[in-house]
Amino acid sequence: MKINAHITGTVWKVEVKVGDQVVEGTVVAILESMKMEMPVEAMDAGEVVEIHVQPGQSIAEGAPIVTLK
Repeated sequence: MKINAHITGTVWKVEVKVGDQVVEGTVVAILESMKMEMPVEAMDAGEVVEIHVQPGQSIAEGAPIVTLK
């Protein structure tokens, strides 16, 4: 299951690493858009198996941030 960006912006911080267990509501990354920080949360529980972004990277709305299994 992929967690996608809900806005276009810049990746400010990635809060998880591969192998981390997350639950619904866990913040996996923080995006910056128009000088505002927007948390991206997991919608389900799972294990982080892939991180698709890195801090400072520009990202489009709908682009994958993290993959959970």
